[in-house]
Amino acid sequence: MAELLARRLLPPTVFIASAGVRAGQRDPFVDAVLAEKNLSLGEREPQLLDHLDDAYFDLIVTFAPEAHHVALELTRASSVEVEYWATPDPSAAAGTRDQILAGYREVRDRIEARLAQRFAAVQ
Repeated sequence: MAELLARRLLPPTVFIASAGVRAGQRDPFVDAVLAEKNLSLGEREPQLLDHLDDAYFDLIVTFAPEAHHVALELTRASSVEVEYWATPDPSAAAGTRDQILAGYREVRDRIEARLAQRFAAVQ
């Protein structure tokens, strides 16, 4: 989700990649809230950090404590900036479909606002 939101905001010359620290499945609720913003992951499936084609980054943004710890370990000997943007895990939401979607929308909107704030000068 964050990758697509960043791609829409930042110039195409900025390299953006998204990956997790644990294997996962595609989340249909992510697809639903991205579609509300006319965005689509297409056929893309979640990927692991270890599987990224490029291991050089200027900035790594993490959304979960586990991911932040891994990013700090990964960049311990390099000059990569690592930022932690505390974000609730919407997949842990319970309730009706509408309540779950509301949780995913909140995360989407929070990430979108944070991206706009953090990269205002790059736009």
